[in-house]
Amino acid sequence: MTLLEKLNIKHPILLAPMAGVSTPTLAAEVSNQGALGSLGLGANTAAAAREQIIQTHQLTDAAFQVNFFCHESVPADAQADQIWIEALRPEFEKFAATPPSQLNCIYPSFLDNNDYLEVVLETRPKAVSFHFGIPHPEQIQALKAAGIMTMVSATNLPEAIRIEQAGIDVIIAQGIEAGGHRGIFNPTFDSAMPTADLLQLILQHCQLPVVAAGGIMNGQQAQHLLNLGAAAVQMGTAFVQCKSSSANAAYRQALFQQPLTQITASISGRPARGLMQHWQLAIDTPDRAPVAAYPYAYDLAKQLNAIASQHGDVSYGAFWAGSNVAQIRDMNAADLINQLVLEINQS
Repeated sequence: MTLLEKLNIKHPILLAPMAGVSTPTLAAEVSNQGALGSLGLGANTAAAAREQIIQTHQLTDAAFQVNFFCHESVPADAQADQIWIEALRPEFEKFAATPPSQLNCIYPSFLDNNDYLEVVLETRPKAVSFHFGIPHPEQIQALKAAGIMTMVSATNLPEAIRIEQAGIDVIIAQGIEAGGHRGIFNPTFDSAMPTADLLQLILQHCQLPVVAAGGIMNGQQAQHLLNLGAAAVQMGTAFVQCKSSSANAAYRQALFQQPLTQITASISGRPARGLMQHWQLAIDTPDRAPVAAYPYAYDLAKQLNAIASQHGDVSYGAFWAGSNVAQIRDMNAADLINQLVLEINQS
């Protein structure tokens, strides 16, 4: 049985589960066109995640995936956090504001407890994917017993091998071109492989279906990766501009007007590719102070962005985007899926 048959979808296209951007409406629009919609739920509470999944079920009878973060949670380090707070104090003072005295862990991990797992088992999406790591063995077994497919992002071969050994169903090969957070298990090491190279390397050593992700903006690029052996492709940046996403107006405008990207860890504490903003242009200097750990740094960045936005400055936003964002097209989700399928068939 092919991956498409296992997922019960018509087209080899998966919507990337973008936390903070995905919505039930966007997921349903993609799924209703025969691709696999998604919900990025890592930034949600368990209750909010449950509500989003229920809403998506109400909007589509088709399959969709949900996504959670599997990072190794670290306790707050007051000293390290204070160093980063002081480093960004001048940025707050530009807006006559004072930074917080401490940082909070705003994003829990799927590994921390079974709250998210229980939501997934109750609401039964077709598939659940994970970023930054692999769920506990007992969590994987519970998902398998419920007939829910599992997928995990890999950015290098050792990660892919661990994913296969853990009993996961699908490997998502996330190349360096991908927008948003790198799925690296170890936040201090990134092999930075291009999508096509990573895909071919994993296929040489693993037996699982591999989904290619990173830098894919049109059907021709998708077909190239399918020709290399990908079971499907996963696309995110191309869909951020859709009216049914939750991207704000400044983010949407920037996608079309400033299509240069860079990876930075200054925003969240983990490397992530986004449009060139104040972070990449002014804060990522050679003498930058050590960044607080994820997601404590993200707490500070979000507070700074909120204050700056109140003063009409949107340059502190986390405008995640892939390296080929210059090829983005202004289309709704249904039309974009149809166009991608047409281009794939013509390639």
